Amino acid sequence: MAQLLVRDGYKPVLSSKQASILIVNTCGFIEAAREESYSELRTLAAAKRPGQLLIAAGCLTQRYGQEVALRIPGVDGILGTRHWMDIVQVVRELRLGTCPEPLYHIPEPPRLLDEKEHDSVVRASIFGASAYLKIADGCRRTCAFCAIPLIKGSAVSRPPQTILDEAVHLKELGVRELNLIAQDTTDYGHDLGMPDGLATLLERITAVIPEMDWLRILYAFPGYVTDRLIDVMVRNPQILPYLDMPLQHAHPDTLKRMRRPANMEWVHATIGKMRQSLPKLAIRTVFIVGYPGETEAEFQALLDFVEEMRFDHVGAFQFSFEPGTASETLGDPVPVEVKAERFQRLMELQQSISLQINQAQVGQTLDVLLEGFNNDLLVGRSYRDAPEIDGLVLIEPAGSKSPARLPAIGSLVPVRITGAMAYDLAGTLIK
Repeated sequence: MAQLLVRDGYKPVLSSKQASILIVNTCGFIEAAREESYSELRTLAAAKRPGQLLIAAGCLTQRYGQEVALRIPGVDGILGTRHWMDIVQVVRELRLGTCPEPLYHIPEPPRLLDEKEHDSVVRASIFGASAYLKIADGCRRTCAFCAIPLIKGSAVSRPPQTILDEAVHLKELGVRELNLIAQDTTDYGHDLGMPDGLATLLERITAVIPEMDWLRILYAFPGYVTDRLIDVMVRNPQILPYLDMPLQHAHPDTLKRMRRPANMEWVHATIGKMRQSLPKLAIRTVFIVGYPGETEAEFQALLDFVEEMRFDHVGAFQFSFEPGTASETLGDPVPVEVKAERFQRLMELQQSISLQINQAQVGQTLDVLLEGFNNDLLVGRSYRDAPEIDGLVLIEPAGSKSPARLPAIGSLVPVRITGAMAYDLAGTLIK
């Protein structure tokens, strides 16, 4: 959206007070995220000055556009999740006053960007030397708790060549870390008739940008991490030994109620195979606690599984009741206090595991991608940490602390790890 607006003559500013257009890209996945989106819109609407436009975009507006208009009267425009490419048209129509306000711009069905339109627009989120590159949008899975198919529609893969062209362009812009994302990256290419599409795409990306330092895979679906994908990761050192695979639970009965893959033998076998093939593998996963019908025995099975598998990173959510999903008929029978107590027990267990795993890094040398400064410390991430969700490496510069003599933000530098916390590492920059 920013690129399209800049092309139309606008320029980005750092303060909402300076802006003539305010765009909030909302989330509508769970109740807490919806309320956060409403809160941000409400704050901006209250401070909006005459002539400013406030536009709500993203998942919340795709699913609850009319409710957004009713709850936040100061919103001028509403833009659906797959129609961000129409932002200039929306702004022009609002400026001309040719449409009733707020302007509803949520054509159905949702669509991906026509790759022939806006062919110079980079469909990636770039921050520093890292970028998220979306390879598909939507999801064809039938998880009972999930509203994504209601918001995004079924999975639609982007054509491989456009992804490759974009990857090359990102490398030319100085990106050193490429994070491949979709609601389910392991489903990439299914709708294009590509068997094992993610593995094929990764091979092609590494061929066209062999000098890209890091390639990271996010959001893999259990059961779809194939032997070929593992082999591609092993053969291409650019592809980080890191996998984000949300498992959601560990008890087969809970997983069946979730309409999730319930073959825990596959999980054990595949993770064991990956760890054998990729000895430095770091794994992130996510679990839901308090799902309808979850018994204490089922939750204890989850704790036992986490203790046995020793994941590097674990995220957790307390079950959020979502109208319209398949789990709606189950209600929300687990008391709030039980959910909170189980969440606390799970996270306390993972904190101790994470601390032990991090302590094992002390004395090792890791390549770290520098992202900023914090007082006298450099801040960055190793291959073990995905941007924004995992931990950081806090680095004591060796020798002079003069900014002129420190490595530039975006550099990939060797760091000797000297300390460990539950989520972060500490280290010293090696000259």
